[in-house]
Amino acid sequence: MSAAAVEHPCDDEPEPLLEAANRLAEQLPGHRVEIIGGVITVAPPPDGPHADALTTLMIPFLAAGLHGEESRVLQGIGLWLPEGPEDYAIPDLALVDADLDEHRLENNCYDPAVFRLVLEVTSSNYSSDLRHKVAAYAGAKIPVYVILDRKHSRVHVLTEPVGGTYDRHEVYAPGQEAPLPDSIGAEVVLDVAGLIKAGRARS
Repeated sequence: MSAAAVEHPCDDEPEPLLEAANRLAEQLPGHRVEIIGGVITVAPPPDGPHADALTTLMIPFLAAGLHGEESRVLQGIGLWLPEGPEDYAIPDLALVDADLDEHRLENNCYDPAVFRLVLEVTSSNYSSDLRHKVAAYAGAKIPVYVILDRKHSRVHVLTEPVGGTYDRHEVYAPGQEAPLPDSIGAEVVLDVAGLIKAGRARS
């Protein structure tokens, strides 16, 4: 999603980031407000192709039985990030352990330990998903990070988080299939061409 940094007005006592983020979320319904690396970002509502790609992405996870008693496939769920005292992200899609309600932390966000996979569908500010969120999700030790890069027509599969990066970074183009690690709980293979087609604006 497209995101823009938010400036904070100068007061005698600066407003805590989390309070500012929640205020913005109330003022901008439908927008996605996150704090990554100590910076508030605001992303506008997704366009139709973004939503279409996201629905298309869910299908193989559901077909593999991953939305059941052991795990759940969820959109727009808050992920608490350990890199900053108030950092959190809201990935487009997440595969989480089914007992996630027992792991709720601050601000209606959840412990990164319950996340098996996070997925982002890029929009105009694709560099955030390809850079800032790579560091954020790796720092939170999310085992698998998948990016549908609509601008460059590829799918990225990042695994083996170490520090602020991932040791393995596979890139798949249309005509290829992108297999996901069995560690997510089932065999899932993504059809890159189908995803790119779903995420492309209709002329």
